[in-house]
Amino acid sequence: MDPTTTSLPLGDLKTATLRMTVAQAIVTFLANQFIEIDGHVQRVCAGGFGIFGHGNAPSLGEALYAARDKLPLYRGQNEQSMGFAAAAYAKAQLRRRFMFCTASAGPGTANLLTAAALAHANRLPMLMLCGDNFATRLPDPVLQQLEHFGNPAFGVTDAFRAVCRYWDRITHPAQILNSLPAALNTMLDPADCGPAFLALPQDLQGWAYDYPAAFFEPRMHRIRRPAPDPVEVAAAVSLLSAAKRPLIIAGGGVQYSGAVTGLTAFAERHAIPVVETIAGRANMLWDHPLNIGPLGVTGSDSANTVAASADVILAVGTRLQDFTTGSWAAFALDSRIISLNAARHDACKHLSQPLVCDARAGLAALDSALGQYRAPTNWLALAQAERQNWNAYVAHNVASRNGLPSYAQAIGAVNALCTPQDRIVTAAGGLPAEVTANWRSLGIGTVDVEFGFSCMGYEIAGGWGARIAQAETQPDAQTVVFVGDGSYLLMNSDIYSSVLSGHKLIVLVLDNGGFAVINKLQKNTGNASFNTLFADCPTIAAPFGVDFTAHARAMGAIAEEVASVDEFGAAFARAKIADRTCVIVMKVDAHEGWTDQGHAWWEVGTPEVSTREAIGTARAKIEAGRANQRRGL
Repeated sequence: MDPTTTSLPLGDLKTATLRMTVAQAIVTFLANQFIEIDGHVQRVCAGGFGIFGHGNAPSLGEALYAARDKLPLYRGQNEQSMGFAAAAYAKAQLRRRFMFCTASAGPGTANLLTAAALAHANRLPMLMLCGDNFATRLPDPVLQQLEHFGNPAFGVTDAFRAVCRYWDRITHPAQILNSLPAALNTMLDPADCGPAFLALPQDLQGWAYDYPAAFFEPRMHRIRRPAPDPVEVAAAVSLLSAAKRPLIIAGGGVQYSGAVTGLTAFAERHAIPVVETIAGRANMLWDHPLNIGPLGVTGSDSANTVAASADVILAVGTRLQDFTTGSWAAFALDSRIISLNAARHDACKHLSQPLVCDARAGLAALDSALGQYRAPTNWLALAQAERQNWNAYVAHNVASRNGLPSYAQAIGAVNALCTPQDRIVTAAGGLPAEVTANWRSLGIGTVDVEFGFSCMGYEIAGGWGARIAQAETQPDAQTVVFVGDGSYLLMNSDIYSSVLSGHKLIVLVLDNGGFAVINKLQKNTGNASFNTLFADCPTIAAPFGVDFTAHARAMGAIAEEVASVDEFGAAFARAKIADRTCVIVMKVDAHEGWTDQGHAWWEVGTPEVSTREAIGTARAKIEAGRANQRRGL
């Protein structure tokens, strides 16, 4: 049955009411919101993650129990990791579906703050339903309440205003009639997409109200496709048609719009080379002749060389963050940027020529208006030659050799054994750069490198959320998580979650003895090794390694440690056919074997004065790159 079919006569719908608690009304509303994806009607909200406490268990828990068949609730181990899992789920679903997170009042809610910031930075939908202080204030001050003497309405939940696209505190049952649809519309809007937060006072969750029955009627949603403005299209075409060295930057918005095929066709028809952002990795397969490589600080020599020479740059679906733009030093100072983005905020950065619209619709309009234009053949030949040079470098970089293995070698071993359906997940530390530079994309949209918020702890939790999404359509594919020992120690409990819920992961723990990439940054900026590697912590008298395999086994995973790249590949092959989450541990070199090419200039704060001569030398080198930095233009 079409879920939008009205179950009550129109006249009855206008007058009928249903008496429900606020919590019951929220859950009932969510269970009746639908979307059509690839011809299949599904709930927009796929369920949620929850940890119950006194701030959400009695009322919201009661409502969720009644709807457990429609909105499955996954038990989290940590509120922050629940949020990471929800964000990864939304990314894997291309922002067309979302999950909620519910947390108790006080610290449970506060733990979601980092996850909300991650979802906000990455423009990912996530709904937070969090306990709050009592609306009546009769029992104040209550357990876990933060008292602000001059503002009794101010509390922990207010902290989420800075990290959410939509925020509201419900103080009357009727308010959700406006707030819930507004939150949903925000999460599904391509321009405003991001996390939504509803603060739910503990007493109010259980208050009853006579809600209009029509509010709970099934409703079908569709993602808006803003059409391009003809004047903006004409201005963009004027720049492109005169370009001698055009370049396309493909961002994550290409995938969210469903514009991968359109972008590829546009680039092929007009012979324009394409480079990818971190979020836009796997917009093209690695061996497509127009794929010149990843761009920016964690990019490739090929992409950065071409970007530095381009005269007109078409940036599609990217927010142009500093790792993409090399802190705005990656492009020629006189190059022109056309920014095609559904969000006006992104389209107008650095005085770009804006094209504010859906990526797929915008590319189609540009394609039609650009006619028979093709980039000069010598420009494309130069770009492709640079890519061949980069391919040779990567092939050497990932090859096995003597000594402790490197990140790149581990990545190469896994890459050789993955299928086009397998999904790769990583986040903070050195692995995002190493995966971005060395991974050869086998399937479209199969790489999740969370570097928008560069959030340690996302890896395993995000892998769990991604696997929940992947299992809905590709149960036989693998979700592969690359994680360093530092991030593993920060957040690892969703290994247990994945085993409990039956969502298999392959977790690859690459142990370099601490925060090795920040140690590398310390040395590159002239600093002493300090408090990054365990061996360099003056408060640690006798450093020792963690038994990661024993730890992972204690959480129900199959785990083994290997000593070489060949053993690593063999263990990965075993993990692919295993029946539950597998953890493979390998020590890697903290100092040697880093990918030392492909890095654009990056502005990082350094001391202007120091007693260390090496710091002055490093600062002078960094400041020399500022000559190429665009200043808002």
